Amino acid sequence: MHFVTGGFSGATQVAVDLCMADTDTTSLLVLRRKKNTSHHRLAALQAQGVNVAVVPGWLNALTIFRLWQLCRQWKPDILVAHGFSEHLWGRYAGLLAGVPTLVHVEHNVRERYGHWRLWQSHWLARHTARIVGVSQAVCADLVRTGHSPSRCTVIHNGIHTERWLHGLPWAERESALVMPARFARQKDHATLIQALALLAQRGHTPKLYLAGTGKERWRKAAEQLADTLGLGSQVVFLGHCPELPALLARVKWCVLSTHYEGLGLSLIEGMVSGCCAIGSDVEGVQEVITHGQTGWLVPPGDPHAWAQALETAITDDARSAQLAQRGMHHAHAQFDRQRMCRDYLQLFKAISTRSQ
Repeated sequence: MHFVTGGFSGATQVAVDLCMADTDTTSLLVLRRKKNTSHHRLAALQAQGVNVAVVPGWLNALTIFRLWQLCRQWKPDILVAHGFSEHLWGRYAGLLAGVPTLVHVEHNVRERYGHWRLWQSHWLARHTARIVGVSQAVCADLVRTGHSPSRCTVIHNGIHTERWLHGLPWAERESALVMPARFARQKDHATLIQALALLAQRGHTPKLYLAGTGKERWRKAAEQLADTLGLGSQVVFLGHCPELPALLARVKWCVLSTHYEGLGLSLIEGMVSGCCAIGSDVEGVQEVITHGQTGWLVPPGDPHAWAQALETAITDDARSAQLAQRGMHHAHAQFDRQRMCRDYLQLFKAISTRSQ
């Protein structure tokens, strides 16, 4: 059983991929209801063959109670609780229901635990077979916040590479940027938009596609900034973008301006699609891009540095094409979903054997 937010974040996609893995196991995906846990998205998951259930999300105690009921009915051998704060409520329910093996998967760094929730995570860790960090950065952050190194391990997230089209040849691609990211405090759309304004002063006006939903106040702030800087027609706010694979297949650069990441999945998707990757030089992105070899890393929160990096990418088209090709091979080799699923399956088998 996989328990994860119903907000359809990167953590949700990883849980979906693990449920769809071609193994001899049977999986149930349990989503904690969010505002965007729509009937259409649930139907789409079911159409893909995912066995899915939804529990209430407005009250933690009710979430735990309903998940406890599902555990009692379904009797999973392993409950995998993904992401903060779902991993707390998921493990409470599994512990109360007597699930033999609990696994905690942490998908991000710098989570806002607070003293009380961090204490709960430490207490639950005593009853947890393994804590998985989706990157070296996440695992290091878990240890830094007091989780036992002996319980922590790293399994890099992977993506369904077959879903992401290799796309158009480089010369036929649109000289444009796409940033696939939700609007949230963690993401840094503002620095990228400011860099675009600086770039325009140098005579370069590439179109920027912003693909993602997120919190309305952060999106409105980005829209207002773009208008204030005179970029209203240059910056395109796409919102939820079901055609993201096709978009990444026809543009040249996939960018991620961010304050921190667990693992930059959107950059990996862009790289697999043949885009040249440009990302903030922060944890979680540093494990995706090797600067100057598979893409470019840029100092975070620095519009001038971003403007310089974008100008270099635009003016040195041959270099961008070379990095895009190297990045594609790297992403396929390191971040494939089959590799991720295989690593999790090996982990599940190992910890199930020990619990018997």
